[in-house]
Amino acid sequence: MIKITTDSTCDLPRHILEDLDVSVTPLGVIKAGKLYHDGVDIRTADIVAHVDAGGEITTTNAVNVADYQDLFHALMERYDAVIHINIGAGFSCCCQNAKLAAEEVPGVYVVDSANLTVGHGLLVMAAAEAARAGKSATEIVALLEEMIPRVETSFVLDRLDYMKKGGRCSTATALGASLLKLHPCLEVIDGKLPVVKKYRGSIEKVVADYVHDRLEGRTDLDTSRMLLVDTCEDDRLASIARDILVKDGRFGEILEAKAGCTIFCHCGPGTLGLIFLRK
Repeated sequence: MIKITTDSTCDLPRHILEDLDVSVTPLGVIKAGKLYHDGVDIRTADIVAHVDAGGEITTTNAVNVADYQDLFHALMERYDAVIHINIGAGFSCCCQNAKLAAEEVPGVYVVDSANLTVGHGLLVMAAAEAARAGKSATEIVALLEEMIPRVETSFVLDRLDYMKKGGRCSTATALGASLLKLHPCLEVIDGKLPVVKKYRGSIEKVVADYVHDRLEGRTDLDTSRMLLVDTCEDDRLASIARDILVKDGRFGEILEAKAGCTIFCHCGPGTLGLIFLRK
């Protein structure tokens, strides 16, 4: 049997992870000098309350080599092989640490998703479904390597204060965006996250425009499955995107997720993203 493992950055809903029997290793989240574990003893609402009360932005810690080694050793006592799928190496040193750990544990394959959040999660699902179908470890790794360049992950942000606090944009940029009601659209390209467009207006209008833009004229999409992810406590932005996607009528399966603490630390509330697989 082959075991699929991943990190909490994949952001897949718990019921999907449980159904596919995927084990998740939580990243560390540091809030007010104390270490927590993503999705275990801290939630995004805790981060919002802390920041809104004037606290410094929470930071994240990669899973260390020793923790990966412990996980891989334990699983290899029960499985024929382990395939671990990481957040992109350009976003975290988790992948590097997992690869170092795997060097000490024969039978473990580490895959760099070159992606994040449910863009990473889409690959986890594909791997787990292939393992369930009886594919070999080398076949699953080959499947993932073929899929990785075809995953399209993008999102729009409502606020830049989290990125400013985390040092990912300047105070002037954040202030200017707020005054002009500008909302950047970021896309994962070659394992990096550049701004590819700037929208203007309320975040509700921006989400609608963004989803329409991502769908318009597209003949290159694998329409069997797509994923929608957001960082809102409520359904206000997801409902706008969902309605447009459903009316589009092309997608066999639309899966929805809430981003976990690791991703939330960097983008803050009011962020929404779409993940497609290109043909």
